[in-house]
Amino acid sequence: MGKDHKDLVVLLTQKRKEAGITQASLAEAVQVSRKSINAIENGIYVPSTVLAIKIATVLNCNVEDLFKLHDGTFPLLTESKKYD
Repeated sequence: MGKDHKDLVVLLTQKRKEAGITQASLAEAVQVSRKSINAIENGIYVPSTVLAIKIATVLNCNVEDLFKLHDGTFPLLTESKKYD
């Protein structure tokens, strides 16, 4: 995957800073390197489902609070709003 994956919005940096956690501390808590956290935050690497769940657990939020699809990426996202 290339930098700045066109369909993915990564909100990890914002949530991590709000929680007052450094990249190094988060990396240690989820058992990856700090470079891995940095790569995720910079859109270079998309984490596995398991890693995304671990990060969300440490940050006390949902995976969807950390990673979202850009509007219009998936037609069902725009269609589903009709049913809310």
